[in-house]
Amino acid sequence: SRSHAVFELRVATRRRGDAATRLGRLLLVDLAGSESAGRTGETGHARRQEARTINQSLLALGQVIAALADGGSHIPFRDSKLTRLLQDSLGGTAATVLVACVAPGASSRDESLSTLRYADRATRVRGEDRIHVAPPRAPTTADVAALERALDEARQ
Repeated sequence: SRSHAVFELRVATRRRGDAATRLGRLLLVDLAGSESAGRTGETGHARRQEARTINQSLLALGQVIAALADGGSHIPFRDSKLTRLLQDSLGGTAATVLVACVAPGASSRDESLSTLRYADRATRVRGEDRIHVAPPRAPTTADVAALERALDEARQ
C-alpha cells in the first residue's frame, strides 16, 4: 500500500452497581513501506510528494522509537500526525504488539533487514500497562428530575 492505515476501536464498560467506567482503545495500524522513487520508477510530482510524506512519517516514528528505547528526556511525538496518534501505544499506558512483514527473496534483502532493525528497536521500548477508569460523573439536574419522576411513579 502507498499509505498508512489506522483503525481505532473504543470500548467503554461499566459493571452493574459501579459508577466508574473502564475505557479501552484498540488501534490497528498498517504502516506503508518506505518509498524509493528510483526503485519504483515513479516520475510524477504527486507520487513523489506522497512518497516523501510517507518517508517523513516513518522517519518521525523511528526517531520516537529510538528516543523511547534510549530513555531520552525529549520524545518528539509532535513531529508527525502518525506519532501523535500512536503516542499511548508507544511507551505510554497501552500494551503493544508489532508484526513485521519481510520478504524472503534476495532482491528484498535490504528492505527486510531494515524492517527487522526497526522492529528490534521497537521491542526495546517499555511502557506501563494500566487500566483506565473514568471517575463517575456528578448527577445533573436532568438525572435528579428523572429519578424523582421514577420515585413518584413507584409510589403510586
